[in-house]
Amino acid sequence: MRTWNLADHEVQPQKPQVLGTSEEGRAVLVSLAAGDSLSDHHVRERATVVVLGGRLKITAGDGEEAIGSTGTMVVFEPSEWHSVEALEDSRFLLLLAPWSLEEHSSLEPWSRNAD
Repeated sequence: MRTWNLADHEVQPQKPQVLGTSEEGRAVLVSLAAGDSLSDHHVRERATVVVLGGRLKITAGDGEEAIGSTGTMVVFEPSEWHSVEALEDSRFLLLLAPWSLEEHSSLEPWSRNAD
């Protein structure tokens, strides 16, 4: 078992931290300063965003918007376009599944030091 205290785990704005990667999925902790954004993009995997703090405006490719605060979870289908904008300093957990290791160059096992 590995544990992380995501509320206290250090992560710098615009420098996502991979918490772990395996064939089953990838977990990434992301911090955005107020006004920062991840512009319109998509990933091959199903993407789940869990807001851990702050407020985010999350926009789907079809224009649907959600304002997410602590506890909000948003799921995007594989290859679904979306963007994320921080309305205030925010952090969120990004879960990607399944993570297709053969198609990506960054491999990092679920062995990063936990808090």
